[in-house]
Amino acid sequence: MAIVDTDLLIKYTGGAANSDPNASLGGTVSSNGPTDNALHNLFDEVSGSESLPGDTEYRCVALKNNHGTLTAKNTHVYISTDTSSYFDIALDGNGLNAAPESVANESTAPSGESFTHPTTYAGGLNMGDIPAGQYYPHWIRRTIGAAAAAVTPYTVTMKYDCDTDA
Repeated sequence: MAIVDTDLLIKYTGGAANSDPNASLGGTVSSNGPTDNALHNLFDEVSGSESLPGDTEYRCVALKNNHGTLTAKNTHVYISTDTSSYFDIALDGNGLNAAPESVANESTAPSGESFTHPTTYAGGLNMGDIPAGQYYPHWIRRTIGAAAAAVTPYTVTMKYDCDTDA
């Protein structure tokens, strides 16, 4: 049977059993991940004390191919919806099935990654082929400009697309 949406899972990093999105800062890929459509499932709410001077935070997650046998081919990640324009993404430099770099805290940028804001499959970041049971880590950066006005609600949707055998 072909790979379907439910075969592609987003997992936190930060330890094998990490379930805290605020600790998803690279390192070992967790068996846990964010819940779809749950408010603050990856980044916390931005407080006034954070928005006044501006704030940039990072999270590292991994896309896992949870299909039993098939490879997710030519896999791309991109931002399909971002009503705030606060988010950018980068592939982790360690690549396929390797533990991503760990950073000291959410304000520390990973070293060497190039963040972009792709909005289409064609312009998306290419993770290549992800064999069954393997994962590809990637980073998400949220940048809030100094004295940014409150935005409620805003929506961010990352999309993962791949080719699959039948």
